[in-house]
Amino acid sequence: METLTTVEVTKKLINTSKISSHDKRSNRAVWTSRLIDQLRNIVNQRHIPKNREFILSYKTTGINNRRYLGNKYKLLPFIKKIVNNNCSNINTVADIFAGTGAVTYLFKDKKIITNDIMYSNYVCNLAWFGSENISLKKIIEIIVRYNNDKINADNYVSKNFKNTYFNFESCRKIGYIREDIEKLYKKRKINNRERAVLITSLLYAMDKIANTCGHYDAYRKNGDLNKGLELSVPAVLNNLCDNNKCFNKDANILVKDIKADLVYIDPPYNSRQYCDLYHFIENIARWEKPKVKGVAKKMERSDLKSDYCTQKASKVFGDLISNINAKYILLSYNNMAYKGNARSNAKISDADIMRILSKKGKIKIFSQKYKSFSAGKSYITGNKERLFLCVCKTFKYVKPLISSPMNYTGGKFKLLPQILPNFPRNVNTFVDLFCGGANVGINVNYDKIILNDRGQYIPYLFNTFKNLDKEVLFNMIYEVIDKYELSLSNKYGYKKYDCNSVEGLGAYNKEKFLKMRKDFNTYKSRDYYYYVLLYVLIVYSFNNQVRFNSRGEFNLPVGKRDFNTQLIKKLNFFIDRLKSNNFIFTNTDFRKFDTTALTKNDFVYCDPPYLITCASYNEQNGWTDKDEKDLLKFLSFLNAKEIKFALSNVFRNKGKENSILLDWLKDKSYKVIQLNKSYANSNYHTKDKTGNAEEVLIVNY
Repeated sequence: METLTTVEVTKKLINTSKISSHDKRSNRAVWTSRLIDQLRNIVNQRHIPKNREFILSYKTTGINNRRYLGNKYKLLPFIKKIVNNNCSNINTVADIFAGTGAVTYLFKDKKIITNDIMYSNYVCNLAWFGSENISLKKIIEIIVRYNNDKINADNYVSKNFKNTYFNFESCRKIGYIREDIEKLYKKRKINNRERAVLITSLLYAMDKIANTCGHYDAYRKNGDLNKGLELSVPAVLNNLCDNNKCFNKDANILVKDIKADLVYIDPPYNSRQYCDLYHFIENIARWEKPKVKGVAKKMERSDLKSDYCTQKASKVFGDLISNINAKYILLSYNNMAYKGNARSNAKISDADIMRILSKKGKIKIFSQKYKSFSAGKSYITGNKERLFLCVCKTFKYVKPLISSPMNYTGGKFKLLPQILPNFPRNVNTFVDLFCGGANVGINVNYDKIILNDRGQYIPYLFNTFKNLDKEVLFNMIYEVIDKYELSLSNKYGYKKYDCNSVEGLGAYNKEKFLKMRKDFNTYKSRDYYYYVLLYVLIVYSFNNQVRFNSRGEFNLPVGKRDFNTQLIKKLNFFIDRLKSNNFIFTNTDFRKFDTTALTKNDFVYCDPPYLITCASYNEQNGWTDKDEKDLLKFLSFLNAKEIKFALSNVFRNKGKENSILLDWLKDKSYKVIQLNKSYANSNYHTKDKTGNAEEVLIVNY
């Protein structure tokens, strides 16, 4: 620990930051400015006068300070040159086998999509590229505390890994730190990205002292175990692109649901499975504390095996390319097809690469000499790293339709095939003004999507889905189910609850549901738990619907179903979609919605309560003649500003006619699109089932 003046600290921050020499030469002014800003923030936050001396007791680390097989760090100038010289109008870059994120970092000024099937890589990429802002002061204080803590108690790591990859003392510290990070997160003392930054700091510190040759397939039996663990502060930045997204999925599945100007592909080249090489790092990152076996202390990891390391490589590569929607595809792949031993040889032949990519567009090939990795078992010359650049013939994007995890009255999921083709294509901001269950908003393909609803609960519930880590969210849901001893039929079946699928689970869940409903209605804090509790209420309520009385109390009775397989699947897809795009959630009456930032390049969709139907949202004068007239006036205002809009409504239903809407249309030149939809089976309509609703979509473009 050393005492330094602020000037000396500034110099030390610049000199100790693990920035590549190339970055220092090209971006030194930028990095210097950012580091000085970081220092200034720390000083100001601690209320320390700028001429005072204070203690600096931490180091910083950069993204490339981690050993990783296949890392493209040394090839970054080569990759950057090819993209700059051959690709135009690149605003969004997707790195779908991101690894450490070294290549992604080249494009940090763009909208970034990262993905890796290894959770340890995902969490590091979330730290480096996540859009959620962090408190640097908080991160520093926690890391300084970790470095100073002395750990004397055993834990999962020390019991299973002592004196293998690390010495006994370091194992105790690794286990203690990782457990503490989870405690801080569960207590909401750190946000999701701060959690990722702390895990990243731990993983990088482990890599620096690990008793290995760079990976964890084995440890050195006579290696150096004297090095102690010291965490550094990752040099992450705030205020990155709000649209940045990080995924932990199979790349072949992910590409079906994303779009990008440039998709960079760096798959495994040979039979070496990354989950075997980095099992220990993955174990610590996931922190599920599984049983380990063998000399190398490996966990069960069969679900992380990659087909790109097998004879299936060409087939899965073909499937991947066929589902990519991009202007450009850039593939990294070496020429090691038959040059090394069996484990080093590339799994996809040049002939297959050319055949598959040529179906997508025109191909250019660029190469550079590059030293291969052969585990010391063979001497290989003439190895080259190649970049295959495919200029795609078409750039289109059709997302699979997904439905809301809530059965929101009036939802438009079944009408989407008729509605979406009538939406305009070139739109900057899409506003779903009455989003409800968000069946429409979740399925549109625009860069910025605003989900608004005057009901104060739904937008905040969606915000919870988006901001919470999915694993944490599901754990919280199951904790609520366990707390109230509610049924879980997909796990235990109906027989456990003395029920059947016809009669449902209402009889078993009723009293437990009422207790949960009472607790929810008296719960004061509007935190994440509150909205998770609300979602579980919706799941176990009548028809999975949402209804509050005039006092703001949830008042639906218990339903027949529970958190079953279908609902779990819906919620999974819904969360993934929320996290894959730039969704903004607002809670305001349409009359007060801020339109000042909207332009003629924006689009507003309105699906208000229908004036002449009997849905639950029309109870207690939920939608009146005045509301209808005010909305039509609002649409006329949008039209005067040349803002595109679409209105879903009905002209006639069950002998009733919406005269207000029809009169408004008389002197308008708006386009009316008839939709094929019957509400005859909807339970919230009158007993007269003879008349079909005349559903329409009205547009001003």
